[in-house]
Amino acid sequence: MTQGLISPRLILGSASPRRRDLLSQIGVIPDDIRPPDIDETPAKAEQPRPYCIRMAHEKALAVEADECDVVLSADTTVALGRRILGKPADAAEAGAFLRALSGRRHSVITAVAVRRGARVWQRDVLTKVRMKRLDDAELAAYLATGDWQGKAGGYGIQGPAGALIPWISGSFTAVVGLPLAETAVLLRAAGWRAQV
Repeated sequence: MTQGLISPRLILGSASPRRRDLLSQIGVIPDDIRPPDIDETPAKAEQPRPYCIRMAHEKALAVEADECDVVLSADTTVALGRRILGKPADAAEAGAFLRALSGRRHSVITAVAVRRGARVWQRDVLTKVRMKRLDDAELAAYLATGDWQGKAGGYGIQGPAGALIPWISGSFTAVVGLPLAETAVLLRAAGWRAQV
């Protein structure tokens, strides 16, 4: 780092431990974690991709930060056609989501927003995912793990549900919750550099 230059602080606008873990893989350690409190209800007839992009943008704007801080926020949305499958409220809803996804391809969209002052840089990544056909025993066993909690679509590819996903086309890290290549580009655009 050049003498006399102060690197901006990085604020992660997400409570997701998966996003923190992913960032650490590329040497990015946030200076602070400030999950925003926003309404994540989709607008009437809102399509999955625009919804996801809007959520990431609104999250970035909702995080309190100094003018020179860099704020990183993201949103991951699971879409079955035009239907948005959010975070299930309970095991019954998670089971309904997984039965709908069973044996079918679906889309996982992760949008990333990086804000510094009034400027916002954004990218979104769409990954196609196929879930194997689940029988009742497999579904019950997965639900019993509790791994579905807090995860869009009712599953996390990096956990026990990895055994249920035989095929993806796109970014694995985006399905987990943060596309690392795209995130690194956005952070550089905002003037944030990892201090290695």
